[in-house]
Amino acid sequence: MALKEGCRAWKRIFWRQILLALGLLGLFLYGLPIVRNLEVLIPMGVCPLTTMPLLRDNFTGVLRPWIRPEVLTCTPWGAPIIWDGTFDPDVAQQEAAQQNLTIGLTVFAVGSCMDVDQHFSGAFGPETLAESVAQLHAWHYRWPRLLLPFERDARSAAALAPGEGDFYYHAALFGGSVAALRGLTAHCARGIGRDRARGLEALWHDESHLNKFFWLHKPTKVLSPEFCWSQDIGPRAEIRRPRLLWAPKAYTLLRD
Repeated sequence: MALKEGCRAWKRIFWRQILLALGLLGLFLYGLPIVRNLEVLIPMGVCPLTTMPLLRDNFTGVLRPWIRPEVLTCTPWGAPIIWDGTFDPDVAQQEAAQQNLTIGLTVFAVGSCMDVDQHFSGAFGPETLAESVAQLHAWHYRWPRLLLPFERDARSAAALAPGEGDFYYHAALFGGSVAALRGLTAHCARGIGRDRARGLEALWHDESHLNKFFWLHKPTKVLSPEFCWSQDIGPRAEIRRPRLLWAPKAYTLLRD
């Protein structure tokens, strides 16, 4: 009898701990800002010293990742993560001036609706250029992989299995060569079409498919959250100079 009561008491404690953990996780992800601010305690990792001297590209010149030891400045596959201070903007301009570049801006329209909800707040130069460019999502750049909002429904074309996915990228900002962007948009269009034929919709729509693409085809350059920042997150010490800012979304006006 005493053993049964002990087991019941242990089960009650166990499930209370589980519910408490889920409650705190919910607050962390979607609730009180003061709770969400605790994410600054999550380490981002450090770029290996052996990789640092190799970080350069044709648009930015030699990079200085050691300037920002508090943030991750390279990917596991050796692509640079561009933060304020890790590049010389004058050198980047000189590098770009030596090339015969044609730079275009792409905006996606779905039916008759076009979503442009950002405005420039700082210099946005050739340091953002590369063969294939992705950007760390401002709301998820410190989260561990387990918590990143990848599509996990195996029926979806955007699905990533547990353990898959490098970073969570923002669909509001990406770039690359014409060939790279054609490949990306074709991949997303095929995936969305396949899901639609099955009556499915990925968790974060086109962004889920974009993250699947960048898992399969690693970007050659990654931009920090500074390049598309949300003021709703609040100040962060590592975000020194936001380049693009999210504007408020007028969902009600748009949908009415």
